[in-house]
Amino acid sequence: MKQTLFIAATCAQAQSRKVILAAILVLHAWGLHAQILSETPTALDLSNASIYVDLNDFTVVKKSAELLSRDIEKVTGKKVKVVHTPATGSLIVIGSAEKSAWIRQLVKAGKIKVGSGWEEYNISTLKEAKNNLLVIAGSDRRGTAYGVFELSRQIGVSPWYWWADVPVKSKAHLYVSAHVNITDAPKVKYRGIFINDEAPALSGWSREKFGGFNSKFYAHVFELMLRLKSNYIWPAMWGSAYYDDDPLNVQLADDYAIVIGTSHHEPLDRAHDEWRRYGQGAWNYEQNKENLQKFWREGFRRSWNEKVTTVGMRGDGDEPMSRETATELLEKIVSDQRKIIEEVSGKPAAESPQMWALYKEVQDYYDKGMRVPDDVTLLLCDDNWGNIRKLPAPGTAPRKGGYGIYYHYDYVGGPRNHKWINNTQLIRVWEQMNLAYRHGVKDIWIVNVGDIKPMEYPISFWCDFAWNPDRIKAEDVRAYTENWAAGQFGETEAPAIAEILTLYTKYNSRRKPELLDARTYSLENYNEFERVTKEYAALLEKAGNISKRLDKKYHDAYFQLVLHPVKAMANLYDLYYQVALNQRAFEKGELSANRYADAARKAFKKDSLITVEYHTLNNGKWNRMMSQTHIGYTSWQEPRRNIMPKVSYLEQGITAEPAAAVPLPVTPRPGTLPPGVTGKAFYEQDGYVSIHAQNFSRAIEENGIRWQILPDLGKSEDAVTTLPPDAAPQVPGGNSPRLEYDIYTGSEGILELTAYFSPSLNFHFTEQGLQYAVSVDDEAPQIISLNKEDKDSISGIWNRWVAEGVIKKTSRHTLTGKGKHTVKYWMVNSGVVLQKLVADFGGVKPSYLGPPQTLFKK
Repeated sequence: MKQTLFIAATCAQAQSRKVILAAILVLHAWGLHAQILSETPTALDLSNASIYVDLNDFTVVKKSAELLSRDIEKVTGKKVKVVHTPATGSLIVIGSAEKSAWIRQLVKAGKIKVGSGWEEYNISTLKEAKNNLLVIAGSDRRGTAYGVFELSRQIGVSPWYWWADVPVKSKAHLYVSAHVNITDAPKVKYRGIFINDEAPALSGWSREKFGGFNSKFYAHVFELMLRLKSNYIWPAMWGSAYYDDDPLNVQLADDYAIVIGTSHHEPLDRAHDEWRRYGQGAWNYEQNKENLQKFWREGFRRSWNEKVTTVGMRGDGDEPMSRETATELLEKIVSDQRKIIEEVSGKPAAESPQMWALYKEVQDYYDKGMRVPDDVTLLLCDDNWGNIRKLPAPGTAPRKGGYGIYYHYDYVGGPRNHKWINNTQLIRVWEQMNLAYRHGVKDIWIVNVGDIKPMEYPISFWCDFAWNPDRIKAEDVRAYTENWAAGQFGETEAPAIAEILTLYTKYNSRRKPELLDARTYSLENYNEFERVTKEYAALLEKAGNISKRLDKKYHDAYFQLVLHPVKAMANLYDLYYQVALNQRAFEKGELSANRYADAARKAFKKDSLITVEYHTLNNGKWNRMMSQTHIGYTSWQEPRRNIMPKVSYLEQGITAEPAAAVPLPVTPRPGTLPPGVTGKAFYEQDGYVSIHAQNFSRAIEENGIRWQILPDLGKSEDAVTTLPPDAAPQVPGGNSPRLEYDIYTGSEGILELTAYFSPSLNFHFTEQGLQYAVSVDDEAPQIISLNKEDKDSISGIWNRWVAEGVIKKTSRHTLTGKGKHTVKYWMVNSGVVLQKLVADFGGVKPSYLGPPQTLFKK
């Protein structure tokens, strides 16, 4: 037996933040492998160099060279020329192995090495004759561009310089280290974003600034994608059609080497809105086969650029197919679509990249036996709330087309839209996508990002993690956030800004803003509503103080990326808290109800003023971008306008005296540990014991299983899961993997133990779902299913799971005697994420977050 107390240390616990940041900069866990630049002078100074690119090279390579020239000028103030004939002196040589004569010559002479892998690049220094060279060479056109933008990022140009107004970090000189040799390539083939649910914010903004979703708009999007080392997009499709709206769009995609796709219900490169524009007859293959084939054939013919073509069919307007739809018909549709692909392309269908999305009910067809050819990528999906629905079972035979994941940061649909503001925790994305990657999902990663803004922070993580999931571990995510903050605002305030980013996304994920209301948190129990409102107010104060300390040049970017979401959400919490206080006071006949009503109205007005503040940034550059409604939901769909929650006023002279306030403890009462106990222990308070998952007393690791703390994941503190995520099921008992929690009770007898979990789904669709086991002291483990009730991930109990952001499971146990006991949490299946344990002797009161932790610290 091996007993290990595994503690994944936080940055603060492990070392000072400066040491952690320095270590991360050496490891370059998210794409920066080794420093290209030197702090001391060297023979090669980019501010005095020229940029060479072969005129015969790809357009995106030449475009990248021009953008690098502009980036260097922004940083140093010095114009760097782009030349097409070799010159003497310092040179940045940029080129693809396929089309650059000089790059091929250097490779042939053995002076540089350029692999043949997908999107691979090499950055190296070289002394040749009278030249000091920095060579950026790619195996293909995108690989070359990614190498260029790796350099741009290191010289101090954020990928978000335009999209979030992040200023560059000025330097007089950009010295290149003497011995640079960096080679890199992505681990996930297609890595991208889906612009969706884009009305009213992005659509209104794009019409005002560019006249719509045209080539002027997409030029900014595609540059951002290259800078983020992304290569794949599903363009905006709410009333839009990428290929039809602007004839320049198709050439633009080729110029930037961006791979175009269409969403899960838009076959053969035709936007859904095009059927409204040009379709004839019903969207029904049995009734209207000829017109649909004609429609699809034209779509595939027109999209001559690099693409991944969607096959299959859903109902019109992203609706389910009819209940009578047979898998045989759907297989026939795919077969006929592939014949169109062969006819138009003049080559076997397998040579044109395709994907079939198992979205919502389409997954049911797959589970019932529907199959597509092996070269088609199966795009598996989450539940629209960031929880993966299906993964290949371990041992599944590999597919030629492989697997992908369609994930969501933004969604329109039940149980409620979530599209106003960022509510995505990076650590949850890490946990779910690491799960997918370890199950062999490596061909497509695409995420619904809504309006792009305000998802800048999680979009960066998505692209960096997809580039190489092996480089970022769970314990690296906090440091990633700090490094990202440093990339936007400099290193001085990076630790403080990282804390703000981590906490606001944690708070928002407790309850998505559109679901938040005056009934969410308890006013009566554990001081819960006041506590969470004060937490956000304190976070806003910290964010505001950072803003005061930052150089003014950062203020617009800081407001967009950090301050606005905190300011808006702190105010929203205050609004609903005041409404809750008003309702309680009114019911009791207390005149304070009027004061609370006024405060709520003030907060409602302030919400609109915060939006105006955003829209007036940088001379109105982002006007309309925050116009998404978010207050006053009565169903899954958004209200047409923000609606003030109902408040009630009492007339003067008829009110009762306020009841005397009874103070409730926010934190456990101080006490003395039982004799002989050191360190930390959990004790019974008011008839319960409450423990955050990461505070285990012991972790037992066996059979290659290890316990992993997931920092900040969940509604309270940290969560815990097991790695590897594709490990075989374990039989609980004996010395099998488990966590042990020592508790001290003044009660005995019947105990109800409630375990709080992240809403992981039954992604292997086994009869019993994902399982875990619990026991107390020496009793036999009880095996419990986490999610066998989950039958379709789009209705029923699932609505409660995702709305509350937690699955709660309760077991009954009998304690013999008072005093010390040990609660044991046993692994059965991988993919289970524990947040909290509550042992209830009858004292737990209703609340949203559950009772506070009852922890003694000596």
